[in-house]
Amino acid sequence: MSQVKLFRVEGLMKIKNTWQKFTIELPGTKISEIIDRVYTWLGSRHKLSRLNIRILNVKVIKPEEAKKKDVIQLLTLDRIIRFW
Repeated sequence: MSQVKLFRVEGLMKIKNTWQKFTIELPGTKISEIIDRVYTWLGSRHKLSRLNIRILNVKVIKPEEAKKKDVIQLLTLDRIIRFW
């Protein structure tokens, strides 16, 4: 099983002809998985196509470097049980 890491994604998204910065922190195992989740999340939340999203930087960060409260709380859990 792969080790879960914390990633910080920085980039630009085009909203109403203006490029705006974004920073998203997500747990995951691979960079390709994280990039796809960012495209999916921003596309559904802001109705953007992938052409209007530019990912500039993806890096692995330590849990102590996390700034988002929900990510910090998620990292403190022992396990997650998902019900369908």
